[in-house]
Amino acid sequence: MTTRELLVVADAEASPARRRGLETALEVLRAAGPVEVVRTRSLAELDAAADTSPGRPLVVCGGDGGLHCVVARLWRRGLLDDAVVGLIPLGTGNDLARGLGIPLDPADAAAALVAGEPHRLDLLVDDDDGVVVNAVHAGLGARAATVASGMKQHLGPLAYPVGALVAGVCEQGWALDVEVDGRPLVARDDGPLLMVGACNGPSIGGGTHLCPGADSGDGVLDVVAVAATGPAARVAFSAALLRGTHLDRADVHHVRGHEVIISGDPVPHNADGELSDEVARRSYRLVPAAWSLLLAA
Repeated sequence: MTTRELLVVADAEASPARRRGLETALEVLRAAGPVEVVRTRSLAELDAAADTSPGRPLVVCGGDGGLHCVVARLWRRGLLDDAVVGLIPLGTGNDLARGLGIPLDPADAAAALVAGEPHRLDLLVDDDDGVVVNAVHAGLGARAATVASGMKQHLGPLAYPVGALVAGVCEQGWALDVEVDGRPLVARDDGPLLMVGACNGPSIGGGTHLCPGADSGDGVLDVVAVAATGPAARVAFSAALLRGTHLDRADVHHVRGHEVIISGDPVPHNADGELSDEVARRSYRLVPAAWSLLLAA
C-alpha cells in the first residue's frame, strides 16, 4: 500500500468537469496520507514539478495525453527509470486505464492508487525520441482523431466513432510499407492501407479494441495493418471491429514483435491521443519494463 507523500500533477486549465473529478480524487488521497498538488500550465512548470518528485510517486490527473506528456518528459530527462507514476484517469478516452483495469471513477481510481504497488510497464520509443505509453496508430485512426478533437466537448467518448465515420468518407487509404522486426508485413505494392496500429495496450479511441490481446507489461508489441479500403470492406471491418472479430479478416494483418517501421506516403500518426504532422517514415521500438505505474495487485 502506498503511504508515502504523493505529488499530484494536474492541468491548471482543466475543464470544470475535470476539476470536479480532481477534487473528488484528492479527498480520497488526502484521507490516506500527505498530498502536494501542482497545477501546471507549461512544460517548464511540469519539469519543475518533476524535479521535486524523487522519492514521491508522481500522480497524473488527466487522460492518456496528460500521462503521455509526463512520461515523455521523464524519459527525455533520464528520470523515468527511477520514477513511480500514478494515474487518476480524467480524460475522454482513458484507454491505458481501461487496459490496465484502473477504475474510471475518480474516487475509485484514487482508492486503487492508494492500495497499489509499482508495476513495471513497457514503453514504445520512436526514431525522434518520442514515446508511446498505450498505442499509436497511423492513417484513418489519426485522421479521425483530428476530426473528433473539435467534438469532444459536446460528444465525449462518442466523438471518436463520429470522427471515424466522417474521416472514412473522405480518405482513400495510404500506400505504405510495414515492417516488423526486419520482416515485411505489408508492402505498398499490395494496395493502400486504411490504418496501421502499434499497440502496447489493447484499445484506442475510448475503448475500441484494435489489439484485443495487447498487454502493456508482456515485453512484446502488437501490430495491426488494415487493408479494408473499399466502401463495403470498410463497413464490414467496422462491424467486425465492434464485435472484436476483425483480426480474423483476410484484409487485416496482425503480428507481434519488438520494432515496427511504417514508411511510404506521408501519413498522420496519433500517439496516445497526441497528433503528429504527416511523416513519410517512422519507427517504433519496444523498451520492456521501462517505467513504473501504481496498480492494484
